[in-house]
Amino acid sequence: MSPYRKLNLFAFAFCTVFVFVLTFGSTLAEERNSRLETLGPYKYEPKPSDQAFAKFNPRLAPAPGPLLLKRGDRLAIIGDSITEQKIYSRIIETYLTVCVPQYEITTRQYGWSGERTEGFLNRMDQDCLRFNPTLATLAYGMNDTRYRPFDLLNGKWYHDHYSAIVKKLKDSGARVVVGSPGCAGKIASWVKSRSGTLDEHNLHLCALRDIALQVAEEQDVAFADIFWPMYQQQIFAARKYGTAAKPYEIAGSDGIHPGGAGHLMMAYCFLRSMGLTGDVATIKFDRQTDTATVSAGHQVTACQLGAISLNSQRYPFCADGPVDQDDSIRSGMSLVPFNAQLNRFMLYVSGLDAAHGKITWGQQSVIVDREKLQTGVNLAALFPVNPFTQAFQAVDSAVAAKQAFETQQVKRVFHGSEGKNDLESAVARTEKERAKLVASIAAARTAVAHQLVIQPVE
Repeated sequence: MSPYRKLNLFAFAFCTVFVFVLTFGSTLAEERNSRLETLGPYKYEPKPSDQAFAKFNPRLAPAPGPLLLKRGDRLAIIGDSITEQKIYSRIIETYLTVCVPQYEITTRQYGWSGERTEGFLNRMDQDCLRFNPTLATLAYGMNDTRYRPFDLLNGKWYHDHYSAIVKKLKDSGARVVVGSPGCAGKIASWVKSRSGTLDEHNLHLCALRDIALQVAEEQDVAFADIFWPMYQQQIFAARKYGTAAKPYEIAGSDGIHPGGAGHLMMAYCFLRSMGLTGDVATIKFDRQTDTATVSAGHQVTACQLGAISLNSQRYPFCADGPVDQDDSIRSGMSLVPFNAQLNRFMLYVSGLDAAHGKITWGQQSVIVDREKLQTGVNLAALFPVNPFTQAFQAVDSAVAAKQAFETQQVKRVFHGSEGKNDLESAVARTEKERAKLVASIAAARTAVAHQLVIQPVE
């Protein structure tokens, strides 16, 4: 049998599942709608009973597994221009720095505009593996569609290159999270060779999403489903928050590069896939004994007459801003259970001899039913602005500065004239500069002294 025929047979066998998903699966849309159904060896995501989803039948993504993080991990955040926007990557790094500082994670981002899986595969030894990452997230697929309808050979091409990246990372000793592509809100206007409709483009992205899931299964690594959550919110958030004058575009104004809301969703998907559970703080106050206890990372320094003074090394994730604008990180937090699953700064109050309790935290106050206080309230959700906001913003700004430098370090220096002349000297010089920016992040992450006051209110 000729090599060419072998290749065609392998491509046919490999991609049969995607033909099945995109054709036969679609004929069952009316029967399935919002319930889970097993077809052959696969299970598929439940989907809303809405015509906007009738053509899509993504395979069921696995639930988050055990915690992937280990103390001292070196995280590499890898992807194309969406990664190079340095928004979801910044959210991830800031979260790991302030919400779970006990793991002492260090991070580098490797976004490269226009890149496909093949591009990173060709540069990963020079740019990434030299720094010995122990954990890596991958977000490729948008450019790998080549902005045209799905075809079998392109699906195999994506599979093979994504698999090769994962294997090289694993062989180097890194744990990996394979991310799917996101969704498209428009056909990319700058791609001259683009073809097909927006639906066809999203069906292609959905097919690559399933291939990314298959790569994760074959390589026994974690998977982050970005496409399906984003595509659903492309429909629902637009209806909820968008207007004719100001549409809500989860995939960004150009239909490809998300704003803050879309990037928050991406960060959420990756953080959940790392096995993080979101327990940032647990504060328990007994009104009858006027005593308080707190979880690790925090210290009660005083407690008198319902005023609890604390000193905290762990911050809640802080994001203020409009809830109804697609460039707002806080808006993205309303589209996924970010606070409930990743950002629990919990207060429990017992022994309250009134129907309600007034909680004052910093300059803000809220009144909460006694029953809710007994079962626990999430201060991170109740107080978008809180005593941690200023310290959080200082860390986030330092992270942004470091990640901006990392883009220049790799693209302009390593791949520029300096790197071509003497790469090792270029690496040594820029690493000294980067070390100062890393130190600035550490210096910005200071302990926060704050006070909670709980008062009975009828």
